[in-house]
Amino acid sequence: MKNIKTVGLVLFLIALGIFTSLLFIGKYQLTETTFNSFVENKGIKSELFKKEINEKVIGIEFPSQFSISTAIINGLENANKIHKETQEWDNVIWDKPHNLAYELVKPSGKGIVYENKGLFWLLTFGLGILGMLLFILPNVILLGKPGIKNDGIFQSKATNRGWIGILSFIYLVSFYILLYFKPDYVVNWTYILDPISTALSGNLASQWFVYGFLYCTAMTVMAVRMYIKYRHNKYQIVRTTSVLFFQIGFAFLLPEILVRFNQPYYDFKNAFPLDYDFFFDWNLNSLIASGNMGIFILVWGISLTLIIVPIFVYFFGKRWYCSWVCGCGGLAETLGDPYRQLSSKKMIAWKIERWLIHGVLVFALLMTVFTLYSFFTGVDTLLGIKTKDVEYYYGFLIGSVFAGVIGTGFYPVLGNRVWCRFGCPLAAYMGLVQRFKSRFRITTNGGQCISCGNCSTYCEMGIDVRAYAQKGENIIRSSCVGCGVCAAVCPRGVLKLENGPEEGRIKSVDIPLGNSVDLIKMMNERNKAS
Repeated sequence: MKNIKTVGLVLFLIALGIFTSLLFIGKYQLTETTFNSFVENKGIKSELFKKEINEKVIGIEFPSQFSISTAIINGLENANKIHKETQEWDNVIWDKPHNLAYELVKPSGKGIVYENKGLFWLLTFGLGILGMLLFILPNVILLGKPGIKNDGIFQSKATNRGWIGILSFIYLVSFYILLYFKPDYVVNWTYILDPISTALSGNLASQWFVYGFLYCTAMTVMAVRMYIKYRHNKYQIVRTTSVLFFQIGFAFLLPEILVRFNQPYYDFKNAFPLDYDFFFDWNLNSLIASGNMGIFILVWGISLTLIIVPIFVYFFGKRWYCSWVCGCGGLAETLGDPYRQLSSKKMIAWKIERWLIHGVLVFALLMTVFTLYSFFTGVDTLLGIKTKDVEYYYGFLIGSVFAGVIGTGFYPVLGNRVWCRFGCPLAAYMGLVQRFKSRFRITTNGGQCISCGNCSTYCEMGIDVRAYAQKGENIIRSSCVGCGVCAAVCPRGVLKLENGPEEGRIKSVDIPLGNSVDLIKMMNERNKAS
């Protein structure tokens, strides 16, 4: 069985190596017909840009996506520089350079990858999936009896911030930087998924389709690992199946199918303010122009945020969304599960968490105020601040850097719920409801606790669960996503996820625990009180 795992790991690494090498191979040649069509569709007026591309790009065969992209961006920047110096603002091309380059690089492919899409899909995704399954499936036998054991997570170089974890961190961060900011560098990745994208939506794959497909693939394969690891716990099995269903069905397949029928691309489970651009003018205009379906989506989106979310949080806590529906939570619980123990339990981390996540929520709400004010009044500034600037900085800092690069890329060093714990505005919103007005709690039986620490070790939200369990105190923290892993790894059945009456939900037991408690001060205060 160990030999099978070794073979699986080797196959996965080969697939990963081929996937990465796609960045550096291929041939590209932009035709005059393609460029003229692009200029007409974009409404580009700059003759300087046209001249630059005609002289330095069109008809020339480039050996990689990097080289043709660099030539296009240089032409764009040279033209824009002259237009800005001469104040010819109508001729300035305001598109982001790498996004514009992507639109020209994509139709220019002609190399080995472009001509053998199916083969390279098999060598990357196909081989990678096979390798990971061969690595995971033998655990059914190797792990022996069901149950969580002392499995050496803090001794493994992959799960204790060792060199394997650091390499994983670097690779993930690099992947997200390319995906979000340099899509023209990952055109070959889109080619191998063109057939699948065309079958679903009728369109060629974009970098976001690559991300969505890779996202679902990683969740599916790692869900198999979850089924094996937590096979003794029915709650974990059903919960894993739920997030997998909502991610693949609602976040990936349904939006693509809607596009095929000329309907708005929309993820029906993605609630505002996690869906932060829902109230942006381009989205509102698009929904209104889409007729009945667009109006339905608009009403659904508002109802989901203002009515459905708080009601469900009241009855079931934020776990109904964060651990059963949300795609971010789904990736964290599957792909990120090996890193859940890296979530810091320090007091300073908790303080940073509270300030940061609620700060993001305030930022999102202020941005929405600016956006709606501009939409209804037609004025593009409020308090002297441009609405587009607020939207841009939120999208860049929160939507891209925080939610993408840091939120997932930092799994191997900061734990699997970095975004959910420190940045998600929807989690902050639901956390406020859960903390003060909810029936959900995790009950504890202090008399049964043996202080093994499994619960705190595996808590992905940085909660020192053992401290509550030792005191027999209910856990009602706003950050708790109700994943239930603390209960799953408890050898004594001390912890239980419950939905009960609000009365008696907040149960505090004044028992001194930990080095941060000043026992002398506590005794003096009690003596004064008596």
